[in-house]
Amino acid sequence: MAKSNAAPKTESHGPAPVTAGSTTRALDRIIHERLRLGIVSALSVNRSLTFNELKKLLDTTDGNLSVHARKLEEAGYISCEKKFEGRLPRTEYRLTQQGRAALDSYLTHMEALIRATRQS
Repeated sequence: MAKSNAAPKTESHGPAPVTAGSTTRALDRIIHERLRLGIVSALSVNRSLTFNELKKLLDTTDGNLSVHARKLEEAGYISCEKKFEGRLPRTEYRLTQQGRAALDSYLTHMEALIRATRQS
């Protein structure tokens, strides 16, 4: 039987200390993607934004924005309201409390990563 060189598994009691090499595995993968981070960041400083406003701000395509906005909506990070203004459809997005908390946590984690990296 082959001997394993893997470290033995130990029970974790709380989050691991932040180090330059260990922080990436704990990042919120939903927010960490570039376009989704752009969406939640833009919504964090605006009460709401329409689909077209986000599309222009983030310089992306309809399909790309739709896919990423839906992923954030499914996670509960943003809300989406669809309505009509006259005969034109209008899709409006807002950051939810859960989304704001997730963004705050993500930013705190990234700040810790930056501090750990600069101290190395």
